[in-house]
Formats: sequence, C-alpha cells, structure tokens
Amino acid sequence: MKSLHLLLQRLSDAGLDFVVVGGFAGVLHGSAYVTNDLDICAVLSPETIAKLRETLADLKPVHRMTHKKLSFLEHPPAGQTLSNIYLETEAGVVDVLGSVLGIGDYHALTKNAVEIPLFGRRCRVISLEDLIKAKEAMGREKDLLTAKELRAIAAKRQST
Repeated sequence: MKSLHLLLQRLSDAGLDFVVVGGFAGVLHGSAYVTNDLDICAVLSPETIAKLRETLADLKPVHRMTHKKLSFLEHPPAGQTLSNIYLETEAGVVDVLGSVLGIGDYHALTKNAVEIPLFGRRCRVISLEDLIKAKEAMGREKDLLTAKELRAIAAKRQST
C-alpha cells in the first residue's frame, strides 16, 4: 500500500489529470481483492508523457511489457504518443491507460468518476458502475469474479 500511496501522491502533486481504474479502484469501492499495482487512465499526449517522465524519474521507471527492460526516460522518443504505458518503478507498478475497455477514453471516464480524499489528496476514481462494466468487458476470470463482488456491493448500497 505504501507504494500506491507514494505513486498517487506523486502523480497528483505533479498536476496530472487522471482517473484511478483497475484493482485499486475496486478496493476503494469496497472490493476484498487486494492489488499491488496502480492503474490509471489519462490522456497520453506528448506533454503528459513528459510530465510522467519528470515525476517518476528518480524511481527509475522501465517498460515492463517488453522483453528488454527499456527505460521510460528514454523510450519512446520525446514527442511520440503511446496508447498505454506499463511501468515498473522502484515504488511499484503503474499502468497508464489511454482508454478502458467497455467505457472509453479518459474523457468518457470522467463523466461518471467520483472524487474522493486519498492519501491527503483528492483523486478521481472510476465510478462503481463503470468499473463493473470494465471488469465484465475484460472477460478474464479474475475480472468477472471482481465484477460479481462489485455488483453485490452496488446492490447493498442501493438497499440502504
């Protein structure tokens, strides 16, 4: 949890516009499925990539989905955009997605996102309903199990 704390504070303090998605968003909505990585959605413009590099530089970020651990500080070349960025840092794993399956891009996510206090900051988090849609769209067994649990949480909230 400490790494998520550090990563979220760094990203927030850098002024990055993002929405927390994925497993940690599930935990924030009440899921019992623990996660050790941070998934966020953001507009992956050259400016955002440059800001991410500056924010994470001392944490030695490397691309984790390549056969060779390429430094995020050098790859891709400045000015190039990416669809998704999968990083391993000294503070933990952070994935920066350009869109979320079943929901859409950053702007689509912000329509229903909720803002919550988190580690002394205010962060936007994917809505419970959108997270359920995203987990179901992923279709993996672990995501379908999480979606089922999140549906139960949503139903309980509606009944109270």
